[in-house]
Amino acid sequence: MTSATDTAPAPRAGRREWLGLAVLVLPTLLLAIDLTVLHLALPHLAADLRPSAAQQLWILDVYGFMVAGFLVTMGTLGDRVGRRRLLLIGAVCFGVASVLAAYSTGPGTLIVTRAVLGVAGATLMPSTLSLIRHMFPHDGQRRTAIAVWTAALMGGVALGPVLGGMILQWFWWGAVFLMGVPIMLVLLVAGPLLLPESRAPHAGRLDALSVVLSLPAVLAVVYALKAAASDGWGPTPGLVLAGGAGLGWLFVRRQRTLTDPLVDPALFRQRVFTVGLGSQLLGTICLSAFMLLFAQYLQLVRGFGPVESGVWMMPYALATVAGLLCTPAVAARLGDARAIAGGLLLAALGFTLLALTPIDAAPAWGVVSAVLIGLGAAPLMVLITALVIAQAPPEKSGSAASLAETGQELGAALGIATLGTVSTAVYRHAIDGGLPPGVPARAAEEAETSLASAASAAEGLPAGTADALMDAARDAFGTGISLVAAVAAALLLALACATAYFLRTGDRSHHPRTAEDIGHRARPGGPTT
Repeated sequence: MTSATDTAPAPRAGRREWLGLAVLVLPTLLLAIDLTVLHLALPHLAADLRPSAAQQLWILDVYGFMVAGFLVTMGTLGDRVGRRRLLLIGAVCFGVASVLAAYSTGPGTLIVTRAVLGVAGATLMPSTLSLIRHMFPHDGQRRTAIAVWTAALMGGVALGPVLGGMILQWFWWGAVFLMGVPIMLVLLVAGPLLLPESRAPHAGRLDALSVVLSLPAVLAVVYALKAAASDGWGPTPGLVLAGGAGLGWLFVRRQRTLTDPLVDPALFRQRVFTVGLGSQLLGTICLSAFMLLFAQYLQLVRGFGPVESGVWMMPYALATVAGLLCTPAVAARLGDARAIAGGLLLAALGFTLLALTPIDAAPAWGVVSAVLIGLGAAPLMVLITALVIAQAPPEKSGSAASLAETGQELGAALGIATLGTVSTAVYRHAIDGGLPPGVPARAAEEAETSLASAASAAEGLPAGTADALMDAARDAFGTGISLVAAVAAALLLALACATAYFLRTGDRSHHPRTAEDIGHRARPGGPTT
């Protein structure tokens, strides 16, 4: 029997909530920018601090590692101590670490401060999303708010290199970190005025052993995937991945025995929650692989510089943001399942066009493909996040938000490590035996590694030989892009069918309101509402 409280319309957010959303968008935008802002600043930083090659990699990657590793812990911690409180604590830590990073005197100091920035970032991301869940109880308004939040996240990733390049025109490399300080000051001043406090009403204690298991499990998996994408699969990435998977298995086993688990296994008994997270993971895999290959195509095949490549990638970024902001209106007319499936079909069409486009075609064809992919992926990113957050009870919104964001982090790493590796393997197979005569053995060996290595090897060769070498390398790279695009198109087509089938009742499904409701709904024969 359905109670009156279940059928009563949810209250609509007012001016204060929308102003609060503007405050929450600021740290989200900053966190996304920090993922990519060092890409152009690294040469300046390296000239000043003289880091080794390994230290340079850690300076770039440790931030993302820490964010991914601490998301689950911080999302659940926010449910227990208060999401706004954790958000403000994270803002203080992020601001202080930003200043320390800006004035680092050595690579070791910068690595440590970047790690602290990552931990602080992990407190901010799930807190912002779970606060949106509580500030916008009305389903339509919440989807619009999540669309704005996601647009800030995606826009920040695209803006990072551009903003970093602009800052470096007038300031030293440390200034890229200092831009976070005023944003955090705004958050600290406006947050207590505009953001409500929310926490689980009967929060249990945080299980220390679960934290100890979850952190190295996520870090090991992400590290192994990044290492495999960089150097190929070998004993070390394989062992690290196996170790991370083993720790993950122990983590899941422990959650099943706890009264107050770090991640409630009952959430995964809901079809919409589980299918949603899986769809988001697979979709992110395709998108991250596309971004990597498209950037390499613009710079290595077309010969564009970083700024010009950024200009050619702007239509993709703008199409993605436009799609994100239009998604709530599309979903209101079509329903969630149809909007997601239709978007995935559009993205699959973009990948199909990319697979059929010759490598020597005008770059405008690649831009058209990118626009279709960006528009098509938008409903998946907005609506899956909204469904996952809505399916979790309010007292577990931080945990649900952290799982959604962790899935995106893993999907980005998996896309580069799997589809990126496939592209590399196809490239090596295509170029093997296809090199022009006259290429020295050492240059040939280097060219067979990757397109970037081929460009480096061609620099010391005679003009005719270098041109022939690069033509062969570009053709091999084009073969790799075509195959990866075809695989991504097939994957998205299958995903469109799966989401249309498994999420077809998600638009009108009852959203659990409490953890007890989840438990009853998960048990066969349990009471229904």
